[in-house]
Amino acid sequence: AIGARTTESPTHRKLSSGISSAVGFKNNVDGGLTVAVNAIRAASAINTFISVTDEGKVAAFRTSGNPHCHVILRGGKQPNYQAEHVQACEQELRKAAIRENIMIDCSHGNSSKQHERQVSVLEDVTKQIVDGNQSIIGVMLESHIHAGNQPIPDDLEEIRYGVSITDACIDWPATEAALRK
Repeated sequence: AIGARTTESPTHRKLSSGISSAVGFKNNVDGGLTVAVNAIRAASAINTFISVTDEGKVAAFRTSGNPHCHVILRGGKQPNYQAEHVQACEQELRKAAIRENIMIDCSHGNSSKQHERQVSVLEDVTKQIVDGNQSIIGVMLESHIHAGNQPIPDDLEEIRYGVSITDACIDWPATEAALRK
């Protein structure tokens, strides 16, 4: 996945065009879709970029474009996982002649950065799929062994095992229960 702050990066778009696997582009931090849609268009096209060969020589690399890109709705100023937001995203992708593949990030802006809310976001997304939505291809959850997160202490011996050092996460039992519903 290419993050909300990196989706505009030409380097990431060009590199994504040469990857032979699915690449998701998150909507930007305010919730807008234009940047992600433009990123998919760029990554789907033939691109040339400068890099280094296995022998250490500078060379131009040409890609054939990546047909496996999708939007990741991560929320913004407001959540954007609800059916009306998914439908708006589908419409934007259709207008751009891009396959309507959408992943929902249950964390970040969609959970208002409160990790416990991911479960209710997932429940809403699951209902959309059960109700017939065909464009939602997956979800992202912030999950770890134990819930919450922790700052990195000066003394690394104080790091609590199984607790995230980045974004706050739901714990494994909550993850398993949410996915089994």
